[in-house]
Amino acid sequence: MAVHEARSVSGSHWRSAPLARHAMAYVLAGGRGSRLLELTDKRAKPAVYFGGKSRIIDFALSNALNSGIRRIGVATQYKAHSLIRHMQRGWNFLRPERNESFDILPASQRVSEDFWYRGTADAVHQNADIIASYDPKYMVVLAGDHVYKMDYELMLQQHVEQDADVTVACVEVPVTEASGFGVMHVDEHDRIISFLEKPKEPPSLPGRPDVALASMGIYVFATRFLMDVLRRDAEDAGSSHDFGKDLIPSIVANGKAVAHHFARSCVRSHAETGPYWRDVGTVDAYAEANLDLADASPELDLYDRDWPIWTFSEIVPPAKFVHDEEGRRGMAVSSLVSGGCIVSGAVLRRSLLFTGVTVHSYAQLENAVVLPYAQIARSARLRNVVIDRGVAIPEGLVVGEDPEHDAARFRRTEKGFCLITRPMVERLAGATSG
Repeated sequence: MAVHEARSVSGSHWRSAPLARHAMAYVLAGGRGSRLLELTDKRAKPAVYFGGKSRIIDFALSNALNSGIRRIGVATQYKAHSLIRHMQRGWNFLRPERNESFDILPASQRVSEDFWYRGTADAVHQNADIIASYDPKYMVVLAGDHVYKMDYELMLQQHVEQDADVTVACVEVPVTEASGFGVMHVDEHDRIISFLEKPKEPPSLPGRPDVALASMGIYVFATRFLMDVLRRDAEDAGSSHDFGKDLIPSIVANGKAVAHHFARSCVRSHAETGPYWRDVGTVDAYAEANLDLADASPELDLYDRDWPIWTFSEIVPPAKFVHDEEGRRGMAVSSLVSGGCIVSGAVLRRSLLFTGVTVHSYAQLENAVVLPYAQIARSARLRNVVIDRGVAIPEGLVVGEDPEHDAARFRRTEKGFCLITRPMVERLAGATSG
């Protein structure tokens, strides 16, 4: 057993990570994220902004770095420019002279001129030679589009101790909500008996009829074993070359697949009461997860200095609040305001402003997620909104008070959030001038 000093909820400190030092993290970041609607018109889901200054992919990358992994590869495909630019700016500190590496691996028809990445497994297989050049003993394959804090060293330890062919990270979810996930059916020893993709009747945990195990899209393999499996899969014309659809079910049927409970390796500070994992794959889930950060004791602690979320930080001045007169007072209540923001005689309530947002006098924002460099003009009243980067909200615009009127102008979700993008505002201005 590898020597390991774990980080507890009650006390945190750095520790050695011997298995992580022999591992490579491979992040699958090519997803379209179509359920995020217009938020992914120009960017891949992993590149979507989160938490005031980060991108979604920063969580998987930070977990790898904080776990002690120093070899990282990121496979990109769909609308990858902003994602690649972000990683070049924010993740260029890993140094080859320290046996560290950070490879950005766009789909580039490296194996055949007939196709790009055909699936998540193919996105790894096409870069097998690059992986081999680093000779990692273990591969930690990660989805790049979830929000969570996790110590992969603990998952690596379980993989080695149980001599598994694959270890699959799983999060416990109510059986009533499990139909939207890939669900692991396990025995009393957490060996995976079957893998079911979005089952109508999800299997529950042994002895816990109300709880199911949902895959987090995180897998640990011995590298040599993974390369053999990928090679066989690439030769199978009937395969969709996907981990969840092809590789994992095959290993479950023919090898040893083991479930790793996220609760065993989730990283929590004193302020966090339970395991936190979110698939922010819809506008509603995205808005709620961002706004939850404004709570007095949020479920996700971004202030945890022992497990930082690394990212690219722009050089901007501090946030500024100006004017102090009745009806025109720059103030924010239960809100997060990033650097470079100016709240000029406006009121924010339970809102989150990303870098460089300006909110002008007499404006009122409530339950608002405002992406970088948006401009909110005077007297706007905005409630339950997600505003895309660089949008200029016109003077006096009211959103969140008339559902039918909102739905006619913007993208309104089931839970009543309005997504506002630049083309929507431009169409609105055109209709007004016409």
